[in-house]
Amino acid sequence: MLDASDHLPDDLASAHAMILAERAARREAEALAARAQAVNSHSEALIARLKLEIEKLKREIHGHRSERKARLLEQLELQLEELEADAAQDEQAAEAAARTSTIRTFERRRPSRKPFPEHLPRERVVVAAPESCPCCGSAKLAKLGEDVTETLEVIPRQWKVIQTVREKFTCRECEKITQPPAPFHVTPRGFAGPNLLAMILFEKFAQHQPLNRQSERYSREGIDLSLSTLADQVGACSAALKPIHSLIEAHVLSAERLHGDDTTVPILARGKTDTGRIWTYVRDDRPFGGQSPPAALYYASRNQRQEHPERHLKCFTGTLQADAYSGYNPLFKVDRDLGPLTQALCWSHARRKFFVLADIASNTRRSKNAAPISPIALEAVTRIDALFHIEREINGLTAGERLERRRRDSVPLAEGLEEWLRSERGKLSRSSSVAEAIDYMLKRWDGFTTFLHDGRICLTNNAVERALRGFALGRKSWLFAGSDRGADRAAFMATLLNTAKLNDIDPQAWLADVLARIAETPVSKVEELLPWNWEPAATQPAS
Repeated sequence: MLDASDHLPDDLASAHAMILAERAARREAEALAARAQAVNSHSEALIARLKLEIEKLKREIHGHRSERKARLLEQLELQLEELEADAAQDEQAAEAAARTSTIRTFERRRPSRKPFPEHLPRERVVVAAPESCPCCGSAKLAKLGEDVTETLEVIPRQWKVIQTVREKFTCRECEKITQPPAPFHVTPRGFAGPNLLAMILFEKFAQHQPLNRQSERYSREGIDLSLSTLADQVGACSAALKPIHSLIEAHVLSAERLHGDDTTVPILARGKTDTGRIWTYVRDDRPFGGQSPPAALYYASRNQRQEHPERHLKCFTGTLQADAYSGYNPLFKVDRDLGPLTQALCWSHARRKFFVLADIASNTRRSKNAAPISPIALEAVTRIDALFHIEREINGLTAGERLERRRRDSVPLAEGLEEWLRSERGKLSRSSSVAEAIDYMLKRWDGFTTFLHDGRICLTNNAVERALRGFALGRKSWLFAGSDRGADRAAFMATLLNTAKLNDIDPQAWLADVLARIAETPVSKVEELLPWNWEPAATQPAS
């Protein structure tokens, strides 16, 4: 039986009113959910901070009891860093949702901020006062006073506090008080300038310096910025930069061809670390003369299940260049919703297996008892290198020119290689190490020879391996990600920073300028801030 409220109105006005009421109710529910999420994130950060303080007090009372306790403190500090950033990000989302509803916004309790050190130089930036009263037009303005907003800013290794002065004037005609609006801060209730924020983000996500180490370094320079304070700014910056990330993500997934790969990244779990993954997809059309700018897109996950690449590439159609990881296989099936992707395998992976068995220099270093060099592996490397030589010569040519050269020179070499591999494989036992390398290629021969039929496809997947190098080196420094959201945030920032690098842009300078301008940039012009469209503010023409 239907409730009375389930009956639809008969007239258009009532229907319109009902739709508006439903939308208002939805906004209220979304704002309430966002506020609840912000409260929950704040509570988790508070609990983590208190746990850290308890452990530090225990350590002071009982002394350095064990190395395990020291590691526990480090884990708690990293976990607190991620939770503080989560709380700041959720608080900003709750504030945005509250603007369109009657739900009271949530504001986190923060420790009172210490005044900036007196030894820092002050630079006064006076906001231009109006020449006449905006209310009545009178020029009889008298200064009442001024409000000073202090923002901590950094000039490479030189700290200063910028004082933004907003003078107050009163009109002697109409007695109205006039004052310029407050300056924009990159983060809500922020005190850090865009250059300082860019440095913090760049050091953490590109130079692999955790926030606790940054805090210690700043303290030695006479600036007291706690880990909690830095984490708060990181979370807020992540929320502010989301429009830029969304545009890069859309740009990468609209490509005709992508490089894909992943690498391990430890993620903190209860009493241990899980072997998580950072997935990378790189769009780079430069090898075949494409005009689309290069970009890199990163995602994080706690495991390597095939559901992750399926979710990442659910809207992608085209060619995927990757290794032979079985998790990509569902993307190549004919029953895929958007049609199967074209598989292109990496010849560097295939050659590496032969190269290990044919590395004369490495074999010489081992000793006289080392296994002999495999003549079959040496011949395979020689034949594959001939294909690499052709690719080096056609790099940067148009797709048509590359395809023509491959049909003329590479196809005969590939056909000869396949015939020779099958012949040699028949002479080897199943346990032979060379047989394993040969089987790796022959079982996937169609994927390895896709490049012979499409000039856009590269011979190797080196573009994505270069994009992952930072994580491979950085995890030795920061050891593990503090949480799933921390790993997601690292992938988020790597997308921004490495895309800037691919476009030969200084990531820190670009990030500082974007943070300074993004809040005042209309949605229709956010694309102007993308690395390949970006022009520093100093070089932009006057409007």
